[in-house]
Amino acid sequence: MTDIVTVPTTPFEGQAPGTSGLRKKVRVFQQPNYAENFIQSVFDVVKPQSGAASADAALVIGGDGRFHNRAVIQQAIRMAAANGYARVLVGQGGILSTPAASNVIRQYGASGGLILSASHNPGGPDEDFGIKYNIANGGPAPEGVTDAILARTKEISLWLTVDTPDIDLDTPGEVTVGDMVVQVIDPVADYADLMEELFDFDAIRKAVASGFTMRFDAMSAVTGPYAVEILENRLGFAAGTVVNGTPLEDFGGHHPDPNLIHAKELYDLMMGPDAPDLGAASDGDGDRNLIIGRGRFVTPSDSLAMLAANIEIAPAYRGRLSGIARSMPTSGAADRVAEALGIPCFETPTGWKFFGNLLDAGMVTICGEESAGTGSDHVREKDGLWAVLLWLNILAVRDISVDQLARTHWARFGRNYYARHDYEAVDSQAAAGLMSELKGALADLPGKRFGSLTVSHADSFAYTDPVDQSVSENQGVRVLFEDGSRVVFRLSGTGTQGATLRVYLERYEPASGQIDADTGVMLEAQIAAAQEIAGIARHTGRMAPDVVT
Repeated sequence: MTDIVTVPTTPFEGQAPGTSGLRKKVRVFQQPNYAENFIQSVFDVVKPQSGAASADAALVIGGDGRFHNRAVIQQAIRMAAANGYARVLVGQGGILSTPAASNVIRQYGASGGLILSASHNPGGPDEDFGIKYNIANGGPAPEGVTDAILARTKEISLWLTVDTPDIDLDTPGEVTVGDMVVQVIDPVADYADLMEELFDFDAIRKAVASGFTMRFDAMSAVTGPYAVEILENRLGFAAGTVVNGTPLEDFGGHHPDPNLIHAKELYDLMMGPDAPDLGAASDGDGDRNLIIGRGRFVTPSDSLAMLAANIEIAPAYRGRLSGIARSMPTSGAADRVAEALGIPCFETPTGWKFFGNLLDAGMVTICGEESAGTGSDHVREKDGLWAVLLWLNILAVRDISVDQLARTHWARFGRNYYARHDYEAVDSQAAAGLMSELKGALADLPGKRFGSLTVSHADSFAYTDPVDQSVSENQGVRVLFEDGSRVVFRLSGTGTQGATLRVYLERYEPASGQIDADTGVMLEAQIAAAQEIAGIARHTGRMAPDVVT
């Protein structure tokens, strides 16, 4: 019996789990007791027994390979041993993409998992780090759990560990830490096998053999090993199809966010004369995706709608599209697909945890967020490489280009012109003041005219979960106009400093209208209205957004 070591501590301010866990700068996490306080608070709330019998309770641990991952993983393993876990499964090298971690939790019957990542945020000694807890279904902890974790961080007085050396994270196999078994597993194999079960790999291989080409930018992040194994080794794409495929602690000094700013090199290639048939990218922890065809960028909102309209082409989804779910800021393109197919479409707050109940209840099959996250009921996380493989499956079977598929889709359903304007690292008080003033003006907005637009409805979005009836309020401000367009204002919970103001702009154009115009031009009226309604320049001092996606 290994002795348990009790370490006295005091609470830290500001350990609230955001949309996807606790995210701060690395140097904050490097403070003595900081990561330990949060991890112990998780263990105090969920306990090994909550997901499985304590005699065989398993915990999954992995991360995206960013700086500080290994140090926290070693400490988390010792703490798990002291807190009564019987087994820990950890990815080789400390690596597990977020969707792969979700799969491991589900496949091995673990009671939960710690995922160490700050997702699409930059990595390195002076950059970002994060920890989040996923529950036994493989999905992010719901608000009831994260609220309890936060409450515990405010009163914690000790954390538990065992006095053992670091383990070898780079060699697969089993070792013991205290009385607990630690299994270092291949981080890629189980996930790759799952993808081969879901999709028609033979059809994709045939397309590749016939000359179909692609470029996948792993952004020096976690998806690289997964993409090489699946795209190059199993599907037969040429060596070098995956670029930036080696996970680096600082992501090569780049920002691992698959958008048109940070993946500009890929975008320029896809808009040029030597473009392959498909361009794709994923983010730091592998749960987001970017889709670009030759000469055609597909917004995440449109991608969700197009994938939903064609998902039954993939073998694992034939005959079982039960419903679609999207986050509130995501465009209504998926709603039009659901209506045409006679299935429900659910509008939830931002955060993948809100999809978990719907997926578990079998009410939806595919989910998506405008922030480049798409996934299905195969795991309980968004999944970047899954979305890319579904695109490949659809293009291969339909023998169609990305541009042709987009045009065909819009000719049937119409087009939701859509953009997101991000104002990053805004002073937190200024951002809060903007939102407070905006909410205070909601009752007076209906009937007001802004340029050519007249407000029909304005509210602060609230969501009642149809499964457990839980209520989530203050999930963003919606302003709807009489012509069917809208703007949405929301403060993001994924940053590590200041506040990020996100402004979502949308305008629907029917199939008979202009379905291939410039997005910026089509949204000019909505952009101007958003500026005037919220007083963005007055509150933030910003005359233009930092990022437009």
